[in-house]
Amino acid sequence: MDIRRLDDLPPDYLDAYTAAVADRPGPPVFRADVEWQLRNGPTGATSEIWAALDGDAVLGGFALFFSHLDNPRKAYVYELFVHPAHRRRGIGGALFTRARAAVRAAGRSLVVGESPASGGSRAFVEAMGCEIVLPEARRTLDLRTLDWDAVRAAAPAHDGYRLERFASPAPEELLPDLVLLMNGMNDAPRGGDLEEEHYDLDRVREIEQVVSRRGWDTLGVLARRESDDAVAGLTRLGVRADGADTWAYQADTVVLPGHRGHRLGLALKLDNLWSLRERVPHAEQVITWNATSNRHMLAINEAMGFRLLDEWETWQVSLQR
Repeated sequence: MDIRRLDDLPPDYLDAYTAAVADRPGPPVFRADVEWQLRNGPTGATSEIWAALDGDAVLGGFALFFSHLDNPRKAYVYELFVHPAHRRRGIGGALFTRARAAVRAAGRSLVVGESPASGGSRAFVEAMGCEIVLPEARRTLDLRTLDWDAVRAAAPAHDGYRLERFASPAPEELLPDLVLLMNGMNDAPRGGDLEEEHYDLDRVREIEQVVSRRGWDTLGVLARRESDDAVAGLTRLGVRADGADTWAYQADTVVLPGHRGHRLGLALKLDNLWSLRERVPHAEQVITWNATSNRHMLAINEAMGFRLLDEWETWQVSLQR
């Protein structure tokens, strides 16, 4: 077995990854999006793709994301996996050891990742010396059985505020508002030693442009205070642009501190559900992902009818110099 960094992404890599996660509940693998992330990493980051190979056969792999805009100590391990046919041979441990060495070689000292809390994932990350720093959960809302009359009745009054819908990419005139809102996400639970992420016009503009390149459309709703047009909150849903699955994916939801207490979070999310129903009628389920400590957002999701799908964990390990 040879573990090495790849210069290109062979189709067998995605095949092996898809097989490795086939037993996960929830939406199917969106291969075009996974490929984009493997090749490019998040906005403002670079990516390295690593694989365990037996000849040309991909036994497993991972990607490392290195942000160059914030969190300069951190490297994020994206989807470390082993093909089901090759498990219990020490390949996962060998991949993680190589990941740590690559992070150290890049001059970073904090390795961060996410994995399911069930099955062997928890035992694996603990065996690798990782600390669980943020319990998380995925929840789903079944639109096929949703009582839309109840949704309409549940929409709270938002006196003094108006809601504005938009789609991706956001128009240029909205970008300054999105900068404020994205920076407002920094009070969401992060866990561990992660630092705040900082957004400016260039970063937000690039994020908006990348959405379509990754194969997504998004539906968004902004809240504005009517007295002065100040932006107050945001929510977004993502759907595959090719319409190839029936899932919608909850993205950012935020209400800025000076505007909380008006039930804007629930108002925003319910209005966006109606937008989804009107614009993407084939959507059948919505999936959302939250830290289990984010009680306010969990209360909103449960009031909307979201139900637990599975639990995840963010973990980290510090590298001693």
